[in-house]
Amino acid sequence: MNLYPVRAIYMAEMARTRRTLLQSVVSPVISTSLYFVVFGAAIGSRISEIGGVSYGAFIVPGLIMLMLLTQSVSNASFGIFFPKFSGSIYEILSAPISYLEIVVGYVGAAASKSILLGLIILGTSSFFVPLEIAHPFWMLTFLVLTAVTFSLLGFIIGIWADGFDKLQLVPLLVITPLTFLGGSFYSIDMLPPFWQSVTLANPVVYLVSGFRWSFYGISDVSLGASVAMILFFLAASLATIAWIFRTGYRLKP
Repeated sequence: MNLYPVRAIYMAEMARTRRTLLQSVVSPVISTSLYFVVFGAAIGSRISEIGGVSYGAFIVPGLIMLMLLTQSVSNASFGIFFPKFSGSIYEILSAPISYLEIVVGYVGAAASKSILLGLIILGTSSFFVPLEIAHPFWMLTFLVLTAVTFSLLGFIIGIWADGFDKLQLVPLLVITPLTFLGGSFYSIDMLPPFWQSVTLANPVVYLVSGFRWSFYGISDVSLGASVAMILFFLAASLATIAWIFRTGYRLKP
């Protein structure tokens, strides 16, 4: 793999982030902080602890995961869609660059931005509640794997979309609702047995639960199930991208 084109795409995407710092970094951090303040104040006054963890600290992994999923998808989808929209995708496709290098450049930049945002929000949360990370290795593993996997999903959406409206279709109508219903702000053990079973069909539950386990050692599902789910997402995304490049599906505007 030639690292020069990968670096060129990566640096171009990161430069775009620096030019739109307010939108790319400040806005998600403020939005997530508002979630924290509102949910922590409104619900935290009624629920003191969940699993021996204060409610304010309990929702921190869920908030980070909410931001990580939505921003990974949005960053990667816009990154590849804009060249299609502007027509510069022809320059990329005609250059001596392999498909693997294109994916690594765009997905790597999107995942890097999401991981940076996640760490910033983690640091911001420490000003509101005392945090502890029981398993730092697993916390970073879930953070990186989730960012990469959903950046791959965003890359797929960017190729599939034929207009700016479709870029926000999946993040707003699919990922955000699934994250809210995936135990980000509550433990599924608080639900009636029937709704617990229904909630377990939500794949985001496994991501949030595994990430929360890395902080406090408590989870709604086993660590093995969480790891298996994120690896399944990763494998499915890689297989879909391989099919897209093999068939040329919507690569051109």
